[in-house]
Amino acid sequence: MGRRWTLLGVMGAALALAGCADTYGYGGGYYARTAPPPIRYERYGQAPGSGHVWINGYWGYRGNNYYWVSGRWERPPRGRRRWEDGRWEHRGDRYQWREGRWR
Repeated sequence: MGRRWTLLGVMGAALALAGCADTYGYGGGYYARTAPPPIRYERYGQAPGSGHVWINGYWGYRGNNYYWVSGRWERPPRGRRRWEDGRWEHRGDRYQWREGRWR
């Protein structure tokens, strides 16, 4: 049983490090050396059900390239009603990603 947990821990660490290639994690965000492309406009239609909130898509960054993460519908967690979009902030000679969150 202990061997299984060790193997799972090593696999989890390897996956976490692979996801950080060419990016710098800091306080829940990532750094990029170039500015992100303009935000894409997405058509999202009608909510799939009552109480759903549209979460806008955003530009992710991995391997020195930006990639588009499509928007999605979500139900807010209990006690939360408004989604604050994630954003890229210019910090010195880099751009830092700040994750979106429920307020």
